[in-house]
Amino acid sequence: MSDGNPPSSQPHQKNLIERISSFLTGEPQDQEDLLAILRESQEKRLLDSDALAMMEGVIHVSEMRVRDIMIPRSQMVVVPGDAELETIYPLVVEFAHSRFPVIEEDRSKVIGVLLAKDLLGHVLADKKLKVEDVMRPASVVPESKRLNVLLKEFRTERNHMAIVVDEYGNAAGLVTIEDILEQIVGKIEDEHDEDENQEYISQRSEREFIVNALTPIEEFNEYFSADLEDDECDTIGGLIVQRLEHFPKKGEKIELDDFCFEVLRADNRRVHLLKLKLR
Repeated sequence: MSDGNPPSSQPHQKNLIERISSFLTGEPQDQEDLLAILRESQEKRLLDSDALAMMEGVIHVSEMRVRDIMIPRSQMVVVPGDAELETIYPLVVEFAHSRFPVIEEDRSKVIGVLLAKDLLGHVLADKKLKVEDVMRPASVVPESKRLNVLLKEFRTERNHMAIVVDEYGNAAGLVTIEDILEQIVGKIEDEHDEDENQEYISQRSEREFIVNALTPIEEFNEYFSADLEDDECDTIGGLIVQRLEHFPKKGEKIELDDFCFEVLRADNRRVHLLKLKLR
């Protein structure tokens, strides 16, 4: 006698409930089994795709370490500690970051962090002050620190950026709370990010352009009367990855013929946006 539920769905439903119950009761499970449960829940419309993606991100973050996502030392935008404030305003305006590592002699020696908002009170007061006079202490973490632990520390200490150090105590890079959150929720855009949905090529000045990485090489060549090779790649972004032989990070530069490209936006899958300067 039927109980009103479709007979064909009962074994599958029971299996899902048993697996979730098994996980919650602490029986031995691995992350692949947990991910399979979550994906099965999404297929049954118990979770939407965005919720599933975030849950997968949380699980992956628990396995990742700072070294996996940090901005390397060579790509940090830094300011010298002995620089007078009025000399660094152009750099602060150009990059529009909220925080800048302060260095002593070179990038391996970070002595503090300059908050852009701390500059506001000194713009008219005393321009002869040096960066080291207004900088704040730097939070320092090892490369091996787990991301989920660092995220908790960021929240409890109300901090947004940490300097990553290697085994010798030298700065190896930096990591922000946004870098960690993007591993969970995806790319976080702000008002300073360039619009990727613009035209393929837009001119900023006589010799500077913003180029969408999806610009077809053929169209790029036509626009600039250039002759970049397009035998193995279709887009400018693909050509840059091919020449570099790795996925570049924000700030990385490469020269192709008479063009100097700088990566404005990229992730571990593809390049998104480029700044182009003509030589």
